[in-house]
Amino acid sequence: MVALGGNPADGAARAGDGPAGAKAGWLFPFMLALFFTWGLVTVFVDIITPKLKALFALSYAEATLTQFCFFLAYAVVSLPAGAVVARIGYIRGLVLGLLVMAAGGLLFTPAAKIGVYPLFLAALFVMASGIAVLQVAANPLVTGLGAPESAPSRLTLAQTFNSLGTTVGPAIGAWAILSRGPAPADPATLSPAAMAAARQAEAAVLQTPFLVIAGGLALLAALFWTLRRWLPEEGGAARGKGVGLDLLARPRLAFGALAIFLYVGAEVAIGTLMVSYLEQKQVLAASPETAGHLLSFYWGGALAGRVVGSFVLRRVKGGAALAVCALAAGGLATLSALTGGTISGWSLLAVGLANSIMFPTIFAMAIEGLGPRTAQGAGIVCVAIVGGAVVPVVTGALADRFGLQVALAAPILCYACVATYGLAALRSLAAPEPAEAA
Repeated sequence: MVALGGNPADGAARAGDGPAGAKAGWLFPFMLALFFTWGLVTVFVDIITPKLKALFALSYAEATLTQFCFFLAYAVVSLPAGAVVARIGYIRGLVLGLLVMAAGGLLFTPAAKIGVYPLFLAALFVMASGIAVLQVAANPLVTGLGAPESAPSRLTLAQTFNSLGTTVGPAIGAWAILSRGPAPADPATLSPAAMAAARQAEAAVLQTPFLVIAGGLALLAALFWTLRRWLPEEGGAARGKGVGLDLLARPRLAFGALAIFLYVGAEVAIGTLMVSYLEQKQVLAASPETAGHLLSFYWGGALAGRVVGSFVLRRVKGGAALAVCALAAGGLATLSALTGGTISGWSLLAVGLANSIMFPTIFAMAIEGLGPRTAQGAGIVCVAIVGGAVVPVVTGALADRFGLQVALAAPILCYACVATYGLAALRSLAAPEPAEAA
């Protein structure tokens, strides 16, 4: 077991020691429920992107601002979140993140009533700020609930439930959002006042799903608040001053953060544009609702891969598995870009399977050996999730200029770089770095 804190100076507080430690062993099922919930919420961004694109007559680049604002929160919030979680503890950090997410869900109501695109972006930013806090607290907590050598496998299992949420989410979102509401109004045929009223009517369909989400998140926050004393670390002792930027001197963490940036950017870019991609006549010519349902196969592939990967990673080195999966993802995206019809559509959907173990493997390798400064290291790695804001916008701009097939060049390049990190992990990054002293 690895030390989770409380008094990191003596390293005595471990997840399995003492009464609180014994209870900590029961935390894992609750963490799996948490990972499922935030996976379901996160994938709703992919569903509302085409809805908002039609509602406000946006270009691809403008539509991907949903992902830009969502993932920009990671750059803004993650470092402060790492410092806060290091001080208040992992479980209190989870409660804070869930409540901020719930606040973001509530903001969809005024955004829908007013019917202005920037308000939707602001609601997404607030919701993503809560998820950034969850990432900082939940991922290192899961890696710490067991032996360090099995951390990638354990985090992959938790991410499996995250993928279950992202698999179920598109079907729920397609039913609750894409299949409901009036047809998009044509700005050319309506006065500005009539167009504003029409947009408010169309946007109203977004209120109920996000109110339900906000209520569920508040209930989950209340549950974790009751569990706050289950860990010996929940005593409020600080485990490092500041945001910990000095940790970037550690190659394992620095290059891991870069790999997270590129991987998340590629995964989100493909997921965000998937519905529009499958709607193309030269691909599947699918309706928006059908394409929304097919998106479940993209996230479902990640789910299936993580189920298998949680066992494979007990026997295969993380760097090797990462390199193979990244090369497979890049190859499938290249095949999709160079073909058409069924092959093009389903090869891009299959990228989800190759994505499966990449995030948890990179994350676990990046924060390994940080000891009492794990929360700070996790904050730094989570900042890199801002790749989900940058790469989709670049991909959207390429799609506006050259088409969606050519735009796949951006995520393909990202996957190539991630594969390089996996290979490096087998060589210069292979030996664990010494743990941080308290």
